[in-house]
Amino acid sequence: MLCLVSVAAKAQDESSESVTEAEIEKFAAMKDSVNHFMEVKQAELEDMIKDNEVFDVARYNEIKEAWGDDAKLAEIEITDEEKAEYSKIIETKNSLSDVIKERMISLIKNDEILGAATYNKVNSAMKSDPEVKEKINALIAEKKDARTPEEDEDGEGAE
Repeated sequence: MLCLVSVAAKAQDESSESVTEAEIEKFAAMKDSVNHFMEVKQAELEDMIKDNEVFDVARYNEIKEAWGDDAKLAEIEITDEEKAEYSKIIETKNSLSDVIKERMISLIKNDEILGAATYNKVNSAMKSDPEVKEKINALIAEKKDARTPEEDEDGEGAE
């Protein structure tokens, strides 16, 4: 039994040793880029709701609560224009996860940014070694704090 624990501990040590600082840095940069892209897209969606010419935020929330229930929609007297606009927002909202996923995959596949092998290696080490995970999370937080206002607006600063 002790032998198995020793072998498992040694394997964990080897997996974390095999991950270099450069690989951790690249992984953190990729994650930060994806997180930032997600924040920018979320802000765009919020602006789409706030700046909407068909309804204000209160009306949006009223429609959101009634959506999917024809009786409630009739009760709030939703217009065809409001239905179309709300549908457009829902479609945009639903497509965000796909857009973010595509972005992450493209960064992972790009060997100059990270590369699939490095992603798998660091991701595995992160799952098996809490220190690696802490180091990556700290780097991501540092990168987020270091962004300039221009980078926050365009979503492209972390690459």
